[in-house]
Amino acid sequence: MGCIVIVGAGECGARAAFALREKGYDGKITLIGAEPHLPYERPPLSKDGLRDETPPKYVADAAKYMAARIDVLTDAPVKAIDRQAKHVVLVDGGNISYDRLLLATGARARTFPGLDDASPRIRTLRTHADAEAIRRDIQPGRRIAIIGGGFIGLELAASARHRGAEVVLIEGLPRVLSRGVPEEIAVVVTEKHRAEGVDIRCGAKIEKIDADDVGARVVLAGGDIVAADLVVIGIGAAPNTELAATSGLSVENGIAVDATLRTSDPDIYAAGDCCSFPLCHYDGRRVRLEAWRNAQDQGTLVAGNLLGAEEAISSVPWFWSDQYDLTLQIAGLADHAVATVRRDLGDSAFILFHLDETGRLLAASGIGPGNAVARDIRLAEMLIAAGRRPDPKALASPDMKLKALLAA
Repeated sequence: MGCIVIVGAGECGARAAFALREKGYDGKITLIGAEPHLPYERPPLSKDGLRDETPPKYVADAAKYMAARIDVLTDAPVKAIDRQAKHVVLVDGGNISYDRLLLATGARARTFPGLDDASPRIRTLRTHADAEAIRRDIQPGRRIAIIGGGFIGLELAASARHRGAEVVLIEGLPRVLSRGVPEEIAVVVTEKHRAEGVDIRCGAKIEKIDADDVGARVVLAGGDIVAADLVVIGIGAAPNTELAATSGLSVENGIAVDATLRTSDPDIYAAGDCCSFPLCHYDGRRVRLEAWRNAQDQGTLVAGNLLGAEEAISSVPWFWSDQYDLTLQIAGLADHAVATVRRDLGDSAFILFHLDETGRLLAASGIGPGNAVARDIRLAEMLIAAGRRPDPKALASPDMKLKALLAA
């Protein structure tokens, strides 16, 4: 019957395990995780997980794993892969054999360069335990310094303000959301945060971060000091590739895989935040995505390929962020665009469509209250997947239905 081992009990690994059963696999499945929890979703950690004392949002409960005959090992970090013997070696010394292996090892929070302080007053956010620790410190009257103006830093800021904490957000670049988000949308986000009381400081260079029993300090170039009860580092995530690298697999900004998510070893696949892969919609350009939807899509796709399907990944990148009453959604990758078309949807919601030199739609970025942009972003995602070159005037007109452009 065979055996498939999945290293990494997060969203991607769990989805892959269940998809294997859904696709008819009847062999042994072992899902191995380093954390004490069953697989849970990470997006809530910077939102509801900080605002309220809630348990992890589990992908499935223990009964569902049992019903699907999926063996889940928690608190079981993996030390090595023996590719010749075809087994993984656990830190506790145990070995687990595989016929096919999936690495869904995810990513870890980046630390601030040169920061060795292990103080509880300086933290990162990646796990449920991190969220619990941070939540204890974001109380009314507490002052929180957040390093990084990306999605995580801004979501942290919104959650901290929701709980009544004072927030200073420090970003080294000239604006927030510099990576993959148009300036027009970044301006809306910045204004909203400032209206909610967040002190945003862009273009701020940090010389030192330190802490003691009393509090923490962020020393800026020029001598300014931001004193805080807690400093949270939110400067992105690094892929967990060490296990792959030490076993001799190719690594290139993540575990390098082909379009079917196969690594340089034909019996080992990788999926989710940990891997880089060629994306067909962007001329085979190799990318690595840290996104909830990508983890789900690749988990399902790789399950079929572990069983011999040989299906290439074709989904369009999609990202979202909730901050206060605003939702930001992005479909596609806009960094090679040469033209932008704006569509106003009313109630301060709008979408920016990003086109290449041939007029092909590469990406769409939208922001608005609630689900104001969700439908059009979904249709834009379908236009991107279809490789369409829509009329810019039609894109700009809110009276022209995107569904009609898709059908044309």
